[in-house]
Amino acid sequence: MDMNELLEDYGCLTFSDDVMKERIPKSTYKAFHEALDNGEPLPKETATVIANAMKIWAVENGATHFTHWFTPMTGLTAEKHDAFLEPDGNKALLEFSGKTLRKGEPDASSFPSGGLRATFEARGYTAWDCTSPAFVKDGSLYIPTLFCSYTGEALDKKTPLLKAVDALSKASCELLPLLGLEGVTQVSASVGSEQEYFLVADEYYQKRMDLKLTGRTLFGAMAPKGQELEDHYFGSIKRKVSAFMKELDKELWKYGIPSKTKHNEVAPAQHEVACVYRNVNITTDNNHLLMQLMQDIAKKHGLRCLLHEKPFEGVNGSGKHDNWSVITNTGVNLFNPGDNPANNLPFIAALACTIKAVDEYADLLRMSIASAGNDHRLGANEAPPAIISMFLGEELDKLIDAIVDGKELEDINTGRFQTGVSVVPDFSKDNTDRNRTSPFAFTGNKFEFRAVGSSQSIAGPNTILNTILAEEMGIMAKEIKGGKTPMEVIKEFLSEHRRIIFNGDGYSAEWEAEAVRRGLANHKNTVDAMKCLKEEKNIEMLDRQGVYSRIELASRYEILLDNYNKAIQVEALTASKMARNEIYPAALAYLKELASTALKVKQTGVDNGFLVDDVKVLSELISDMKIKMENLDTEIIRAQACDADIMDQSIIWRDGVFAAMNALRETVDIIETKVDEKYWPMPTYMDLLFGI
Repeated sequence: MDMNELLEDYGCLTFSDDVMKERIPKSTYKAFHEALDNGEPLPKETATVIANAMKIWAVENGATHFTHWFTPMTGLTAEKHDAFLEPDGNKALLEFSGKTLRKGEPDASSFPSGGLRATFEARGYTAWDCTSPAFVKDGSLYIPTLFCSYTGEALDKKTPLLKAVDALSKASCELLPLLGLEGVTQVSASVGSEQEYFLVADEYYQKRMDLKLTGRTLFGAMAPKGQELEDHYFGSIKRKVSAFMKELDKELWKYGIPSKTKHNEVAPAQHEVACVYRNVNITTDNNHLLMQLMQDIAKKHGLRCLLHEKPFEGVNGSGKHDNWSVITNTGVNLFNPGDNPANNLPFIAALACTIKAVDEYADLLRMSIASAGNDHRLGANEAPPAIISMFLGEELDKLIDAIVDGKELEDINTGRFQTGVSVVPDFSKDNTDRNRTSPFAFTGNKFEFRAVGSSQSIAGPNTILNTILAEEMGIMAKEIKGGKTPMEVIKEFLSEHRRIIFNGDGYSAEWEAEAVRRGLANHKNTVDAMKCLKEEKNIEMLDRQGVYSRIELASRYEILLDNYNKAIQVEALTASKMARNEIYPAALAYLKELASTALKVKQTGVDNGFLVDDVKVLSELISDMKIKMENLDTEIIRAQACDADIMDQSIIWRDGVFAAMNALRETVDIIETKVDEKYWPMPTYMDLLFGI
């Protein structure tokens, strides 16, 4: 397929706004957008016309069923498929009403609710999210929806995200006229998401119980070569991987997902795909679909796509960089400094509000990217630390210093970049360098939240980002209306919250000590990160902004900790089974062979001392492994029997089970280096990382 065909097919599987405009009357299209722009309910008559057009279009594209596609608190997407077909005597009709488009009724009792719903309270509703286009996939029409309980509480990730966007728009429209920016009636968040992932051969994946059940290797000694030479990063793409990437791009473009960049990442077998910025709600849905397509397409190429944050010990894990900006309906990017940042009052105000927001609610941002998988990655020399801080760059630092110190603001001069090569022209430089160790970095006209995990939905982090910015913009507007000048409020915000700015090496031990001195939190694991959901300051703010009610926040606390506990439990049970049923017997078999060989060598009169030493070392390791297996099983039983508060349960899973699992792994990984590879019962890191 040539490029012209690809361009013609772009978005062909998506019921986009352009497709809708072509297929419904002008009056209906106008009514649809008026309801959308005014935040009003969609009239029944309008929904009926759109539903009929959507059904006809979907059937033309091979759909026989439809599904309300939603994002429950499982961390995955969910779908229940119903046929368009309706029997009519001896015949059948294709039916799809406006009511069916707007509302569905999946079973709400089988999804995590954190106590919002009892098992016998099964009713829940899905509601059409008309801001995100429907699409056809695998013979079904997928309709993006919200998911709420019968009593109205959000049971999904999308509902709070849309509420956060509304809160941001409301606060921005209140503040911006006070800063001289007129004509703004709506503000939205624009996000570009980068997705890192690993590809491994399916034949090796099938032989690893841990990969199949947990998404990561629970055991595995490092291969002789890892990422030390940094030769994989941006390196030549292997043919089989290139074929996968080519088909992935082709499919993504059919769904109107603007994948732009693809390359090898740092670790062997690691790669990245990045998409162009879109409205945060659409980008979130696109990323959910992207992850599904990646895994489906990988199987067709004899590969498996691993989205876990840390599939392999000893090499870089995977993240999902969330590039976030705020755009007005008049086309102004509030995070764009422009040619003269010192005189760009909306930019300076948005920057000050963001700095205050990140400082005051760093704990919520840390919570939003917490998971059992991401715990392995944060703080290692591959990802930002668990300490939330901001990187702005030298020039913006100077601007902030001038504001705080009451000095005259000077224009930022970005200068020219000169290569020193006569035939290569010089060009203008960006006004900031990049800081890969910062979790929240300004990168020219946006902020890059680098701490998001590769398997996570970006809905959660963006819900918090939009909400906390809305909170601070509202406070700034109130202060200005109370009689202060914009620059007075900006100076207060910056003076009181500049401690969150750090432009140095986030990996260094010195930064940990400095963060303590500044009073910045360092929650290194999910269990500690979740405690912020019990803080009244956070509960009151999220409730007041209309994003989460108190009861919804209580449910999130229960759900997120329960997800953590279950993830550790599955890993621990898998590790125990692999160790007891696969690794331990293999190690014993090799020990027996090694001891037999040592005896035979001795009988020949040749010095067998080195073999005797090997037998002794391996025997001691196996004995140690047996003790640690028994200890892991004991800790699992203790955790499973605990019926205390959910936080106390999580602490046992973290400090007891997870610690025992790591101790067992340490011994097993050493044993792997001592056992002949013919005896080792599963593919090694050598196979997995270099086997494509």
